[in-house]
Amino acid sequence: MDFFKKYIGDKKTEVVLFSSTAIALYGYDQGMMSLINTNYDYLDTMGISEEDPLVGVIVSVYYLGCAVGAVLASYLGDIRGRKPSIFACLAVTALGNILMFIAGLGFSRGALSLMFIGRIVMGLGVGGIDAVIPVYSSELNEEGGRGKALAQEFQANIFGLNMAFAINLAVTSGLGKQNQWAWRIPIIAMQIYPVLLLSFIYRLPESPRWFIFHDREDDAHVALVEIYGKDEADGKVQELKQAAEDESAQSIGYSDMIFPSGQQFHETMVTVMGQVNQALTGYGAVSVYGPQIFQLLGFDTTTSEYLTQGNYISYFFLMTFAWLLIDRVGRRFLMVTGAFGIAVCFAILTVFGGLASNSQELGIPNMAVSVPGSIALYVATGLFGIGWLSEVWLIPTEIFPSTSRAQGSAISVIVWGLANFAVTLLTPIGFNNLNYWLFLVFSATNLFAGWWTWAYSPETGGRSFEDNQQFFTDSKEHNTWLVTRVNDGEFRHLPRGKEGDGVEGERQPLLAVDGA
Repeated sequence: MDFFKKYIGDKKTEVVLFSSTAIALYGYDQGMMSLINTNYDYLDTMGISEEDPLVGVIVSVYYLGCAVGAVLASYLGDIRGRKPSIFACLAVTALGNILMFIAGLGFSRGALSLMFIGRIVMGLGVGGIDAVIPVYSSELNEEGGRGKALAQEFQANIFGLNMAFAINLAVTSGLGKQNQWAWRIPIIAMQIYPVLLLSFIYRLPESPRWFIFHDREDDAHVALVEIYGKDEADGKVQELKQAAEDESAQSIGYSDMIFPSGQQFHETMVTVMGQVNQALTGYGAVSVYGPQIFQLLGFDTTTSEYLTQGNYISYFFLMTFAWLLIDRVGRRFLMVTGAFGIAVCFAILTVFGGLASNSQELGIPNMAVSVPGSIALYVATGLFGIGWLSEVWLIPTEIFPSTSRAQGSAISVIVWGLANFAVTLLTPIGFNNLNYWLFLVFSATNLFAGWWTWAYSPETGGRSFEDNQQFFTDSKEHNTWLVTRVNDGEFRHLPRGKEGDGVEGERQPLLAVDGA
């Protein structure tokens, strides 16, 4: 009983669980569409074929909704509070999911249009969640091991991916690809996330930092007492007030961030290119079109679906290395080595994909090329999880001041949505026209992502928010964005000699649970 009182009733624990569950919601959609795209009844209901470009369009319009939702939720989060914004996003997500579920249910006319609307509406909600949750989480305790905490939360994202694909696989195996419930059940099962989160959000505190920045000191004190207890609350109120005073003179709008003459254009470009480069790793294609990739390697449909599930399970466990390493070796190191490693894996996949496509002419047994090709795909997936899944979401929360942190997170989601819209739209077209040569394209884009990150993305781990902002100030003085030329390359790596010295508590969990 004491255990449950200590942990289950602890607000820090509740925030971590809530944030993790919200991020799992985003992962669920990726796994959900993988097998729905190949369900015969779904394709017939929508009036399209499996090779129709509309298959990719249905998947990708969701990301356009995410981009718009990020802007709206960021604005709402700034003027009304983080919690009301999150609540609205969850409600919109639930509505979009229901629209997808009823598309063509008892009628065929307008089914495709309703599915499009449902995907866009759900994207509005999920995009808003992706924009506000990282900001909300970081503002509740900025003195923690930010990387480890967010990486752990994104491991929940992969749990959602696994859950969706497992439900998909189970109902498809049991009901068959001709049955409409084999694609409707995985869609409506997603409701468990918004319903659970909506029923739980009332227990969470509003961001004390948001209260302070809106001149609501008493409310901030109440929230801080709820999170930390009375002994720590008074001191933290003064810290937040000082931070608000320091930043009050900075009036920052989107124009200051997206135009080259703006004072935070550099920070914005690091954020934008982080999301662009994440899309260029090609994993958005792997997560949505995993079964088709295994089929391209020579496996039959059923085996490909089970191998995809195995890949997602491996992905989940390998993600553990992300939160073990991210605050020890840094975000930048994991991103650079991850991109180059994925490039090698995709080059290997190109070779084995080509051999699999021509195995009969070459007299090569299918398994001789399918198995090593699958291993390369498993490794690439793991490297993405360790090096690219959480880092690009974390960096915007570390480099922008409080006055523009929500906008920075929104821009991150907007670019993520647009980039993934392009990738998921073009991937089926690429498979149909380039076949296994698409892997070589992804190999090249990963090389670019690794190079750009090495050249221009500073290491933000192990440093306070103010230290990270100083990098961008110094880069203006040095008149360069190259990390190696700013302050003698100080931001190429984690700060020297900072292990265990308590810099902003970076070695502690973001929302540290006592005794954990």
